[in-house]
Formats: sequence, C-alpha cells, structure tokens
Amino acid sequence: MTTLPKEGVAWPALKAQLQEAGKADVDWRGGRVPMFIHYAGDDVLEVAKQAYLMYFSENGLGLRAFASLERFESEVVAMGLGLLHGGPLARGAMTTGGTESIFLAVKAARDQARRQNPSMGTPQLVMATSAHPAFDKAAHFMGLTPIRTPLRADFTADPEAIGAAITSDTVMVVGSAPAFPHGVVDPIGEIAAAASARDVWMHVDACVGGYFAPFAQKLGVQLPDWDFRVPGVTSISADLHKYGYTAKGASTLFFRDADRFAGMGWYFDQWPRGQYFTNTLVGTRAGGAIAAAWAVMNYLGEAGYCRIAERVLATRRALQEGVAEMGLATFGNPQLSILAYGSPEHDMAAIGSGLARRGWVAGHVTEPPGLHHMLNLTHEPVVGQYLDDLAAAMADAPKEKRGPVVARY
Repeated sequence: MTTLPKEGVAWPALKAQLQEAGKADVDWRGGRVPMFIHYAGDDVLEVAKQAYLMYFSENGLGLRAFASLERFESEVVAMGLGLLHGGPLARGAMTTGGTESIFLAVKAARDQARRQNPSMGTPQLVMATSAHPAFDKAAHFMGLTPIRTPLRADFTADPEAIGAAITSDTVMVVGSAPAFPHGVVDPIGEIAAAASARDVWMHVDACVGGYFAPFAQKLGVQLPDWDFRVPGVTSISADLHKYGYTAKGASTLFFRDADRFAGMGWYFDQWPRGQYFTNTLVGTRAGGAIAAAWAVMNYLGEAGYCRIAERVLATRRALQEGVAEMGLATFGNPQLSILAYGSPEHDMAAIGSGLARRGWVAGHVTEPPGLHHMLNLTHEPVVGQYLDDLAAAMADAPKEKRGPVVARY
C-alpha cells in the first residue's frame, strides 16, 4: 500500500520516476492514439505551456483579485462569440471542459422551464442517439429524463423524430455540430425549428466543431448554418482544449442573450463569509488554462487556425480515400475532423485488435461496427503507416474469433 513518504523526495529522483512511468503510455506524438490529444505543432504547445506557467498559481475563482484573468476570459469569450456569430446581446463564459459546459446549459434550460411552468412534471431532455453521453450524465445528476431518438440513414439526427418526442415537460432539445460517433453535423436549422415551434430551448453541442468548423467553412467546406445564425439556437458549447489547441481544462459556453446566460450561474449568500457566486459548476479554476487559451488564440489568429484546419482536413481525406480503397465505407458524410468507417463484410473488432498488436490505440464505433478517428496534426505524417497496418490487420482478421465491437470512450 502506498503511503506518504516520511521525508520528501528530491526533484531529480521524482523526475526520473515520472519519466519512467510515462514509458508505458502510448506514443501520442507518433499519432498512435485516435483521440484525447489535440496537437497543432510544438510552437503552439510551447505558447500554451509558457502562458499556463505564468499564471500557474492564479485562481479563476478570484477575478476581483486577478484582473488579468478577468480580461483574458472576457476576450476569449468575445473572440468565440465572434466566430459563432453571436449578436450584440449574446453572452458567455469559460468552463473547465465540455461536460461542464453541457451541465450548465442543461441547468440553465431546466431552471428557465421551471420558472415559466412551476407545475411542470419531470423535466425531459430530447436528443438523437448520437448526442454525447454528457447530456445523460447531466440529466442523471439534475433529475431530468433523457429521451433519445433514432438517426436518419446518413447518421444525422432526425428532426421529425425529435419534434415528435417533444412534450410539455421538454426543457431542452439538442443538436450536434458535429456528433462525436460519426463526425456528421446534424440539421441544426430543422431541429431548432422543431424546438421553436414548441418554445423549447435548443442547444448546439459544438464541443468538437466550435473552434474547427468556422475555419473549415472559410476554407470552402459547405455546411448548413449551425451556430447563432440559426433562429431558435439558444446556447452553444465549444471546447477550447480540442480544436482551439489550448491547454486542457478550457471550454466555452455561449448564450443568445443575457437572460439565458443568467441561468448559467449560481448565487448564495446565507453564510458568514458573504456572497458567493460563480458562472461555473466548479469554484477554483486553473488560471493557467484561462491564460493559455487567450495566448494560443492570439498566437494563431484566424490565419493560423485556417492553416491547421486545412492540414487536418487533408489528413481526413487521405485516410478516407485509403480505407475506401480497402473496401471500408465511410459512415455518413463527415466534413470536419472526425472519420468513422467499416464494413459488414469484415470483423471490425478483430481488425481493431490487429491494429492494437501493431501499436495503435484503436477507436471503435458500435452502430454500425467500425473504426473511429478524431484527427489532429500528429496523424498527418503517419497516414501511410496506419493504412499499411490496417491492411495487415484486415488480412489477419479472418483467422481470429469473431466478436462484437466493444468501444470505450
């Protein structure tokens, strides 16, 4: 059993232990992981690290004390709202991650519905089967009933099914831009119209696409409107530590207007220390994550984000073309950074096992069985090697026992 050492251990010895422990980790720099890492180059990584270290001890809970963090956060939010076409009334704040952003959006929608209809029953959350599990997590913790609806043949959410599932107890309808399993963008306009017809809050989960899709669109990728340009979109979550390439622990949550934004926060003053208020679920927030977000966004600018997006898009197309030549079909029409593919003629679980034996962490989808990638610049130089190993894994697969795909996020 591990116990606290009687005497402290010198840093050189600790550093050696840290390095040794990391030897068992998968080589993310070599593009061996299908997700978890969002890398835009060593220069961007260094900017994030140095900015984080400069504000390592500062606390995002204490903005009265740290005017610098208040400035950084307000400017990050303003830049994000600009990208997502938030109007002059739009508001937002930073959070520590996509799950927290989703939690707070659900909270705001639930609280508004209760104010408008105090006699309502158990609040409900309506979303497609492809929506992120964080919505179910939020529903579990906050007493909502999640209602999931089927997908269309192209793996996008079905607006008619969502509209039919709305009841008088529905407090939020969800669309994804893109949905994580297949990387496709839901028909946000149609979903928002269905929500607006019943005066229901409409949330767009753009945790993956919020800081990627705007630049992909500038590069010519054709997407239907999915942000605040769509009437009826009430709130949007967008992760900075994904395709914003900032230090982990940074997301954003945006609202169409100040009234909805007010539902994000929590206020209490019935204790001896005085008033307590946060816009976030957590109290203490890492000042470094706020500073790093501001620094990276300013370092890259629009031109830098476009350059990186162009390379990621090219990587996705190269991988997509390579797997197609092997007879593996892309699921739906992903136009951003996520790709999922497979074939009912192949044992995708066995192919994933074959990739794992060759040093790759295989990402899986289960419906339909296939392989999954959320791409970044670490994947760019290894597409050829991956495709070679994929071909070898496919050749080995018939020799292995068939079984269901088991996917872990």
